[in-house]
Amino acid sequence: QVQMVESGGGSVQAGGSLRLSCAASRYSYSRYCMAWFRQIPGKEREGVATIYSGGGTTYGDSVKGRFTISEDNANHTLYLQMNSLKPEDTAKYSCAATGAIYGNDCGFETSFGYFGQGTQVTVSS
Repeated sequence: QVQMVESGGGSVQAGGSLRLSCAASRYSYSRYCMAWFRQIPGKEREGVATIYSGGGTTYGDSVKGRFTISEDNANHTLYLQMNSLKPEDTAKYSCAATGAIYGNDCGFETSFGYFGQGTQVTVSS
């Protein structure tokens, strides 16, 4: 059973930075997608960033130029570097992953079958 565990959330002032990590265990696909999503209670889940096993990335419009998604392919650890944080970035952030895919890119509409429990990020003004 694939398990995904996030870490690195916390509280920070506006303008600050945080780095989220997501360790995927028992994950052994060679062509796959991984992603970060975020959600505020009462609102729909929002796509933050995706990364394809071959290296391509996509970002939500609200985080472009401020957030960077990356992955350590050797151990399937996913990262999200968040800079210039704003109060509107406050949310619970979850990592996600697919099983094996046949395409060569990823998007927020990709079918992600594995999710972590999430880690809270709070940005104060």
